[in-house]
Amino acid sequence: MSWPVVTLDSIKADVPYACVGGPFGSNLTSKHYVHEGVPVIRGQNLGGPGCFDESGFVFVTPEKADQLRSNLAYRGDILFTQRGTLGQVGLIPKDSKFDRYVVSQSQMKLTVDASRVDARYVYQYFRLESTVQEILNRTITAGVPHINLGILKSFEIPLPPLPFQQAIAEVAQAYDDLIATNQRRIALLEDAARRLYREWFVHLRFAGHESVPVKNGVPEGWRKTPIVEQTSFFNRGIAPKYDDTAKGRVINQKCIRDGRISMAPARRQSKDVKPDRQLLMGDVLINSTGAGTLGRVAQVRAPIKDCTVDTHVTIARPIDKGSSTYFGQALLNLEPVFSEMGKGATNQLELSRSDIGSIEIWQPPQHLHAEFHRIVWPMLEQAEQLSIANLSLQKVRDLLLPKLMSGQLDVSGIPLPDNLPA
Repeated sequence: MSWPVVTLDSIKADVPYACVGGPFGSNLTSKHYVHEGVPVIRGQNLGGPGCFDESGFVFVTPEKADQLRSNLAYRGDILFTQRGTLGQVGLIPKDSKFDRYVVSQSQMKLTVDASRVDARYVYQYFRLESTVQEILNRTITAGVPHINLGILKSFEIPLPPLPFQQAIAEVAQAYDDLIATNQRRIALLEDAARRLYREWFVHLRFAGHESVPVKNGVPEGWRKTPIVEQTSFFNRGIAPKYDDTAKGRVINQKCIRDGRISMAPARRQSKDVKPDRQLLMGDVLINSTGAGTLGRVAQVRAPIKDCTVDTHVTIARPIDKGSSTYFGQALLNLEPVFSEMGKGATNQLELSRSDIGSIEIWQPPQHLHAEFHRIVWPMLEQAEQLSIANLSLQKVRDLLLPKLMSGQLDVSGIPLPDNLPA
């Protein structure tokens, strides 16, 4: 079974401004932003784990939005990145927080003809790795790499009958919903670990604190020492030799996010790696270069074979394995400090090894390390297992969708993942 292939331009709604880009030039700049009003969609609102991220908005006044009526997006509209991180796509859900949005200069939007097209199906098609690669292949490299409205409109997409589109979208949505549920559980577990760290080691309301003498605000037996003195290995990674067929993998700054390590952006490489740079359980990774991601921290919480980091990332290996849980949370708590310590040009900020290593953190008594580990490590392990489960779910979803959309698989024979173990 095969489906007709159509262009995006041919499936847009028969309404004004159904397929448009953002405002031109000075029609929308930072001087127009206000604290509340009509939100502006930017790249950070697209391309994340959900179909649309409704955080971090800037706003314009309703009057300004009225002036930009040709650049507005509504519930059910699909958003594409025009310049910036190409390949990003988003879908404004039916239950979005706002009833209208302004599309920024770096985005484009499509309103589909709902009588024959399911917007969710189109959204899922543009998430496929093959589609993202096609977008990158069509990138205009003169000046800032970008695509334009003409390129977007000319994109071709297989279009089964509407009931098939809806069924395929439901399969994808079932996987996305389970992944989102796991992500919420991960966030709760991570937050619980951070809260306990702050309660015990920032506010000093640790277990048994009532019976510990305090002098000049410092509990008896506590001392501060530099990070470097609490590590057995503290250095940046390697300059990789990339090879997609190689066994080894290298983690870069894109892999460090939300306190965890995502292996999805990791690349394979064939260069020999010294044993001390092979990642171990408990290692803490700090993104040491770049804008936006500088200072992000993550800890290795599951065995990773044949894996190291590149020169953009610093490995901090705690000297005492029994203190690794505390050490990881202590450095995670320092993310805001790290991000403000960067030196250099705005887009080339860097954290030096000496800057990171010289920061002092508390060294509580060993029994507190052990008790903190006993309580917190199971939370972090569960979060890690949920993260691994999500990778498996994403892999299955991304294998299924191209075959469903091309007609190679019959959607009626695909079970929904309602009862898959998390």
